[in-house]
Amino acid sequence: MKENIQISEAELEVMKLLWKNKKMTSPEIVEELLKTSEWKDKTILTLINRLVKKGAVNAEKESGKAFLYSANINEDEYKQEQSNSLINKLFNGSISLMMSNFVKSNKISNEDIEELKRILESRE
Repeated sequence: MKENIQISEAELEVMKLLWKNKKMTSPEIVEELLKTSEWKDKTILTLINRLVKKGAVNAEKESGKAFLYSANINEDEYKQEQSNSLINKLFNGSISLMMSNFVKSNKISNEDIEELKRILESRE
């Protein structure tokens, strides 16, 4: 993954669309984000341009003035990097501290606990 690209929460919404759809034009991105946000067209275009400048998104010239945008960051790698960063920042790198925090604060359901048990058993 590109080293240390910082993506804001708003920019992440654009990235999610590109991860899901692979390649999109700016009108397609705008159309989709207008369905789920209260942003203006220009705001969305600014988010796209910021991501291109950061190197998180590729802008490929299509025909005429149109550009085709695609993610330049792998979704799974991004999630892994952000997860590690959160665990390091808030829990001193300890997954067990993080999990005990979720369990103690009732932020983890019984279904989640069972799923975690299955995951841990499959690693043994």
